Amino acid sequence: MASAIQIPVSEYLQSTYRPDREYIDGEVLERNVGKWLHARIQWLLAGWFLQHESEWNVIGSTEQRLQVSPTRIRVPDLVVLRPSPQPDVLVEPPLLIIEILSPDDTYSSLQERCQDYLAMGVRTVWIIDPKTRSGRTCLANEWLSANRLEVAGTPIHVDLTHLFSQLETPSGS
Repeated sequence: MASAIQIPVSEYLQSTYRPDREYIDGEVLERNVGKWLHARIQWLLAGWFLQHESEWNVIGSTEQRLQVSPTRIRVPDLVVLRPSPQPDVLVEPPLLIIEILSPDDTYSSLQERCQDYLAMGVRTVWIIDPKTRSGRTCLANEWLSANRLEVAGTPIHVDLTHLFSQLETPSGS
């Protein structure tokens, strides 16, 4: 990560960054931007959730600002929520947060992000690693590896074997 700039949260919320940045305890932090595999997985997941929006009664977005505490704003790769009007910066815990690892992500930064999500009240966080083609579900500080990631008590799921099979070929092939 590069430089950090100290500003009040109100200034951050009125600012636009390209790519967007996170706000952590007064510092505006650059995020690791995805490379091809990261971006491709994000594209495929967004399409998957879009296909199932009405069936699963969900809506979602990519790279949406999420205020996890008064002094912390994260920008997860994908969020999945119940349909309702949403503010520009989400303040209610989503049903699901998905983080796709970038080559420059560190374990400690991933742990800190997940702790923020869980402390906010998010019950399910998925971590997908395009390099190792693996996935984990984080539930209350427990990490579970699986080929099928699910949100307990809902039909929401993704089959990672199928997802990873689409990395180099179009979905309809």
